[in-house]
Amino acid sequence: MLTLLAFVVALGVLIAVHEYGHYRVAVACGIKVLKFSIGFGKPVYTWRLKGKPTEFSIGMLPLGGYVKMLDEREAPVDAGERHLAFNTQPLKARAAVVAAGPIANLLLAILLYSIVNWSGLQEPKAVLASPVAGSIAERAGLRGEELVQQAGFDGESLEQVRSFEDLRWRLTQGALNGRDVRLVVSKDRAAQPLADAPDQPTTEVLLKLGQLNASDADAQLFRKIGILGPWTKPVIGDVMAGSAAEKSGLRAGDLVRRVGDTPIVDGQQLRETIRASVQSGAKPPAIGLAQTWQVVRSGQLLSLPVTPEVRQEGKTFVGRIGAYVGVPPEFVMVRYGPLEGLWQGVVRTWDVSVLTLKMMGKMVIGQASLKNLSGPLTIADYAGKSASLGWSAYLLFLALISVSLGVLNLLPLPVLDGGHLMYYLWEAITGRSVSDAWMGRLQRGGVAVLLCMMSVALFNDVTRLFG
Repeated sequence: MLTLLAFVVALGVLIAVHEYGHYRVAVACGIKVLKFSIGFGKPVYTWRLKGKPTEFSIGMLPLGGYVKMLDEREAPVDAGERHLAFNTQPLKARAAVVAAGPIANLLLAILLYSIVNWSGLQEPKAVLASPVAGSIAERAGLRGEELVQQAGFDGESLEQVRSFEDLRWRLTQGALNGRDVRLVVSKDRAAQPLADAPDQPTTEVLLKLGQLNASDADAQLFRKIGILGPWTKPVIGDVMAGSAAEKSGLRAGDLVRRVGDTPIVDGQQLRETIRASVQSGAKPPAIGLAQTWQVVRSGQLLSLPVTPEVRQEGKTFVGRIGAYVGVPPEFVMVRYGPLEGLWQGVVRTWDVSVLTLKMMGKMVIGQASLKNLSGPLTIADYAGKSASLGWSAYLLFLALISVSLGVLNLLPLPVLDGGHLMYYLWEAITGRSVSDAWMGRLQRGGVAVLLCMMSVALFNDVTRLFG
C-alpha cells in the first residue's frame, strides 16, 4: 500500500508541476486556457476558479496530464477571441509556453534538493571500507579506514567531501564521464574535516576511473572501482535459522578478528572474504571452504569452524553464511545554510541533468547499455522504498525523477515538448512553419521511438523485479 501511495503521489506532484508550468506561462502570455487536467479519461472531479475560463479536472488514469488552449487548428475560434488563441501568438511566446513544462520540473528539483539541504540529512561518514582486491582503489594505495576529506576531478580544484553519499556521487560522475578522481584522505578515522584541522597529515591518491569505460551505473561498477560502502565494524548481526552461521555457532554480536589466516579489519573485508570462501576450481555442485574463525564474544576469544553455503550469481559461485555482516556505519548530519543549500540544489540539478543527457547519448550510440532505462515498475518500487526511509529520502527521489522528466521532455522527439521546440527552431530559421504532411510523419516517427523506449524500459523493469 505504501508503494502504491508513494507512486501515485509522486506522479500527481510531478505531472501537476509540469502542466502548471505550461498553464502559468500560457496565461502570462495572454492565451486562453480551456482545460487543465491531471490524468486522462473520465474526470472524477472538476472545478473552476471564479472569473477564470479554465476548467480544472482530475482524470481516472493518473498517467499524465494536459493543458488545452484555445487553438484554431483544433476547433473554430470566434473572431473576437482570435488574439487569445495559441496558434496566433508570436513564436517566442509559443516557445516559452512549451518550454515552461520541463523547466518547471527542473525548478521543482532545485527546490526539493534545497529543502533537503536546508533541513539536513543523516548520511554515512566518508570513511572507506577495505577496497575490493585488485580494484582501482586498492591499486591506488587505499587500504581501508581512510577518512576522505576532499575530492575532485584530476586537473580541477578539490572540494570538501561531507559524507559517503557525496563521495559516491563524485565517483559515479567520474566513472561515467571517463575522468580520474583525486582524493585527499587521512588514516585517522576520528579526524575532523581538513578545514577544521589544517595541520592534520593527509595523503592524496588518484583513482584512475578514466580507464573503466563504464556503461552502467550498477553494483559491478563500484566493485571495479573498489569502494562499495563506508567502514563498519566486522560484527555479526541477525543470524537466520538453519543457516551456515547458526550451524557453525556464530551469534549476533560476535566480533570477527580472523578468518583462516586472514586478519579481519572491517565489515566490507569480512563480506568479501565470505564471498570468496568457495573451494578453488570447484564446479557444480560447488562447496564452501571450511575455515576457522576467531571471534570475540563477551570479552572472550573463541575459535569456530565455519563452512559457508554456496550460491550462484550469474556464472560465479560465492559464499554465504546466512547472517547480516557488519553494523550500521557512523553517520554525520549534512546541512547547508540558506544560500549554500540553494546553490547546491542548483548544482545537483545541473549535474544530474548533464549526466542523464550523456547517458542517453551513450545509449543511442551503443556506448551504454539500454538496461539503464527504467519504467513505471522500477519507479514505483523506488518510490515505496524511499518513502519507507523517511521524507528526506522521498524528496530526493522526487527530485531525481523530476530532473529525469524535465530532461526527457526536452529531447527533440516530435511527441515531446522538445520536439515542438525543434519545430519552432525550424520556423525561426526558415521563416515558415513545418508543413502538415511533415508534421504527421514526424509525429508518427516520434511515437514509434517513444513506444520502443517504453517497451525496453518495461522489459528492464520486469527483469529487475522478477528476474
